[in-house]
Amino acid sequence: MAKSKKKSISVIGIIIALIIGIVGGAFGYAYLNSPYDEQLVIGDEVYYSYNETPSVNYVDITSSDGTMSIHFLELGNKYTGDCTYIKVGEDIDILIDCGSKSNSIPTITSYLNQYVTDGTLEYVIVTHAHQDHYAGFATNANVDSIFDLYECENIIDFAMTNQDPDAKIFGNYIREREAEKEAGANHFTALQCYNEELVEQADGEMVQAQREYVLDQTNNISFEILYQQYYEETFNRGENNYSVRVLFSHGDRNYLFTGDLEEEGEESLVAENALPEVDVYKAGHHGSGTSSTSALLEVIKPKIVCVCCCAGSSEYTSNTENQFPTQAFIDRVSEYTDQVYVTTLCIDYKNDEYTSFNGNIVILSYSDSDELGINCTNNTTVLKDTEWFKNNRDCPTYWQSLE
Repeated sequence: MAKSKKKSISVIGIIIALIIGIVGGAFGYAYLNSPYDEQLVIGDEVYYSYNETPSVNYVDITSSDGTMSIHFLELGNKYTGDCTYIKVGEDIDILIDCGSKSNSIPTITSYLNQYVTDGTLEYVIVTHAHQDHYAGFATNANVDSIFDLYECENIIDFAMTNQDPDAKIFGNYIREREAEKEAGANHFTALQCYNEELVEQADGEMVQAQREYVLDQTNNISFEILYQQYYEETFNRGENNYSVRVLFSHGDRNYLFTGDLEEEGEESLVAENALPEVDVYKAGHHGSGTSSTSALLEVIKPKIVCVCCCAGSSEYTSNTENQFPTQAFIDRVSEYTDQVYVTTLCIDYKNDEYTSFNGNIVILSYSDSDELGINCTNNTTVLKDTEWFKNNRDCPTYWQSLE
């Protein structure tokens, strides 16, 4: 009887072990495949794919009369993030942010290398310390970052951060940035630029930061670092309101970049600056409901809005109404324009399926014309006319009147 009982216990033990294994495996699978929330996105991990084979999409800007082109880039994965490339004339190359993960680097550089013919970025602007905006600058030591792949002449970044100095991704960024400074790059914070401070560089030289940088005097092209209070004040709810704000101008045309600025930061931006109406606005915080507030929109009255996101992704939330671009964002921006374009479309987040929405969105700004050119690598269909919008969003009243 004792042997029989022992055998029964043994069988029960095996069954329990199998159940634990199955349940544990299921939880492990769910964890590994669950959408990233904001905390995970800005965490210590840096992702990189050595086997990435990015497709290269090209928009011909050389045969046009465009003196300035603005490229809102796809990132080669299912994650939402920002990367904007700006070319002025033949010689000036500017990069604003480089997200969303380190595995975006091959896709981004394959695109950039078609235009950056001398291997130099004259200006790099890093808006804030969130992975989906600066992962490409914050790689592990054995992985080439954007700072390693290009000579960067001037780096302008955030004046404030809540990041732990010992956090891996933030530490990676500081290491890579300092190495680029040692290689000869000038470095300024947005606040130093706004205050036009004399800043000591790695070689000991004192260089004056500028509030306005003239890129092409003949064609009246420049960019200005705008002010708002969170360059100097702590904001306890994350990093977004520390974002560097930049206004590009080409003659009478204006192009506004606000990073992931949210309601409080937008209120300060409006209060502290004489903002013009803008021809192009990069939607704040990927078209979230907490950005692109009425307080900002009623001042800038954008004509074209470009949204850098993977539309309909559950990366941050399973609530479809709050997935980028959100219904609240669409309702507010619809009062000013129906010219809304989106980079990427999520097909199935859990299965890593995504595709181009408009693709890489390229705005061509001409010196001899008031009209802007719009050329996308996939299509130029505005958001309201897409199947995704018709199936997932309510059409605002004003947009309905345009049909």
